[in-house]
Amino acid sequence: MKLYHTEWCPECEAVRQKLTAQGIVYDDEIVPDVRPFRKSVYEASGQYYVPVLVDGEKVLTETEEIVNYLDTYTGNGHESGAASNPPLSSQDERKD
Repeated sequence: MKLYHTEWCPECEAVRQKLTAQGIVYDDEIVPDVRPFRKSVYEASGQYYVPVLVDGEKVLTETEEIVNYLDTYTGNGHESGAASNPPLSSQDERKD
């Protein structure tokens, strides 16, 4: 897991605090303040804004999305799936 961030960004700080509070080990890359110089961020996510969290093939670019993802993260490095995949109701089941 890798977090791209700047030192001054409050959203980045919120993500770093969440990672620390949950004891998740991650690599961090402090990127330049000037967006066009954030080449590694662009290569990872296709845009220049931070924070960006990369976990394997999963790339998250919005703070709320990252925090929600970390809420479902378990110690073995996999999402629990409980929050992101609610069970189907009988209305949702289709047979087509």
